[in-house]
Amino acid sequence: MSIDSEYLRYFPYEEPYDHQRDAMGRIYDALDTPSDVLLEGACGTGKTLAALVPALEYADEHNKTVVITTNVHQQMRQFVADASAIADVADLRAVVFRGKASMCHIDVGYEECQALRDTTREMAELEADRAELSDRAGDLLDASQAGESDAAEARNAVVDELEAVEDDLEAFEDRATCDHYYRNLTADTDAFYAWLYDDVRTPDEIYEYAGERGFCGYELLKEGIDGVDLVVCNYHHLLDPTIREQFFRWLGRDPEDVVAVFDEAHNVEDAARDHARRTLSERTLDQALDELDDTDDRRVDAAQNVVETFRTALRETYEDGMGPGSVRETDVDDDWTDLAIANDEKKDDLTLAFLRAYTGPGFGADIDTALELGRTLDKRYEDAYKNGETAVRQECQTLQVAQFLSAWFDESDAAGMYPVVSVRRLDDGDEGTAQTGIDGAATDDIYGRAELYTCIPERVTRSLFADLHATVLMSATLRPFDVTEAVLGLEDPETMAYGQQFPEERRRTYAVEAPALFASERDDPAIQDTVSTVLEDTVRFTPGNTLAFFPSYAEAERYYNRVDTDATTYLDEPGTPAHDLRERFTDDDDAVLFTSLWGTLAEGVSYDGDDARSVAVVGVPYPHLDDRMEAVQDAYDDSFDDHEAGWRYAVEIPTVRKTRQALGRVVRSPADFGARVLVDRRYTEGAEIEMRDYAVRGTFPPEERAEMIDVDPSKLKFGLLNFYNDLDAYDGDPPAP
Repeated sequence: MSIDSEYLRYFPYEEPYDHQRDAMGRIYDALDTPSDVLLEGACGTGKTLAALVPALEYADEHNKTVVITTNVHQQMRQFVADASAIADVADLRAVVFRGKASMCHIDVGYEECQALRDTTREMAELEADRAELSDRAGDLLDASQAGESDAAEARNAVVDELEAVEDDLEAFEDRATCDHYYRNLTADTDAFYAWLYDDVRTPDEIYEYAGERGFCGYELLKEGIDGVDLVVCNYHHLLDPTIREQFFRWLGRDPEDVVAVFDEAHNVEDAARDHARRTLSERTLDQALDELDDTDDRRVDAAQNVVETFRTALRETYEDGMGPGSVRETDVDDDWTDLAIANDEKKDDLTLAFLRAYTGPGFGADIDTALELGRTLDKRYEDAYKNGETAVRQECQTLQVAQFLSAWFDESDAAGMYPVVSVRRLDDGDEGTAQTGIDGAATDDIYGRAELYTCIPERVTRSLFADLHATVLMSATLRPFDVTEAVLGLEDPETMAYGQQFPEERRRTYAVEAPALFASERDDPAIQDTVSTVLEDTVRFTPGNTLAFFPSYAEAERYYNRVDTDATTYLDEPGTPAHDLRERFTDDDDAVLFTSLWGTLAEGVSYDGDDARSVAVVGVPYPHLDDRMEAVQDAYDDSFDDHEAGWRYAVEIPTVRKTRQALGRVVRSPADFGARVLVDRRYTEGAEIEMRDYAVRGTFPPEERAEMIDVDPSKLKFGLLNFYNDLDAYDGDPPAP
């Protein structure tokens, strides 16, 4: 197929880059096979269009729908811009889909919304029946008066039906309904859909437009995505099995009719784990027991038995797990803190505590009974809400608990599953009072949670990728491809990598021979002085803004307070609105931003041109290596029968990907230029020999390693001065070393 005569009708700009042309052709052929695709392209090289253009062409020819998805808000905005540009040059119907929680005009939860929707639809259908019957009765009256012999008898039958419908409608006077959804069902929505398809509308625009006209934009959007060409959405619409099933139904597509494009696909591994996890808090157990106390049913005793036993076991487990040598009560805050309960040769501590405490005919039978009772209660709550007996749709806590217990006892010792107990402290916004320990003693305001954590993401992704027609997974940091294939469960995908496509003379990458910033060394004043000097030199000799990434927010704050510079300094902190901070930073022209490499500003965020000229990555940002991460490593070791797979797959490669993502924040177009500074000797070539077990340079792709220049900390300023001076980048005289 000729790319010039076919694909380019979806390309919104004058000409693609040469590497984009190549990628488009290879992706189209892969979709035709069909085969999944792993596409790595350096930041700013046009991966999105390289994937979308052939996907849209193939989908149009073979009656498919393209879904492009990300978990990065900045990328979502970029998708909207790209889709809008495509829609300007080609016939394209595209929608941007977001979850109900952020689009509800009356701010109700999913279960309550579902009940409101069902009740409102039922009422609207009855009103439509009433109108139709009323019209028929009028027509038959006219016919009877005109002398038609059978008309009077037929009218009597219709009037009886009409009276029955009127009686049914009277019951809705006290039942909760949704005015916005009612208008969806009864008003003319043609103007809305004409507006929706006239451009690529954001969820915020849809919310505002629909709200002004009294509609529910979310429900209209659900109805409107059936048959569209392109859907932009978040990861959870595909990675969450329950949401995915509904999403495909709204699309009006079977999975094999969908081509999925995952952006920032190096994040799919962690996202799949998050969507596969199951949790049950002690408070939900307490609520289930309160619910059972208020229930009159022969099945209550069995359900109470298994629920109360599990609650008792949970409390015993976390109370025994806290103390000297482990987590102290004073260490527990309003974030969940893990307590290790897994055992290598026997059941986990929580299951063992449960088995010791349980008495009865069999906990499996009790769980089955609790499931049956939970479904009965859940249906009862739904009916009560629909019938106007309750103001809100009550959720069944017994059903939630029973479903979790069923999964816990079926899967907690399965390969790749990690059972864990966590504790947290009630914050000011939590309801409830202090919990009571198993011996009657108060445990202050600490309560527990059981969790089943999925260590192997392919438990989620393998079946998804097998069901879809094909998938394009793209990122600036997907290599090594064999690791991505193995971790996600891909079968023989097409792989392609396009490195830096812009002029090499317009970028520099320095590996500074600063001390290795092991966690145990970071408090050393001499090391801090060296790092501070390197950062001060980087900022001073950069003609513009500098990004500084650190292994944690605490380290970012440390050097924010230490670095002495005339530049404006910005500190990214947890809870700070990242978008606003980025805008203030990029609006400046001589600034440095201190942030965590594990924060939201290290990937999927563009710093084009003068927004940032230099980027520094301080240290090797390994994640916190807790018991949960060790469980992931052990699962990889076992799954791939390789004692090094766990560290390599779960820790080292994801860490280097984070570093590569941060480096990609600068030099994002052919006209752009900038410097990337790696501040830690583990990045240097010499570390491969001197500290082989800790060196990370070898984990970078070969072409990126080839561009790294090892430099002494005291010499970095000269390298930066020469580089930027050669590009005539300084406004006036350059700074003097």
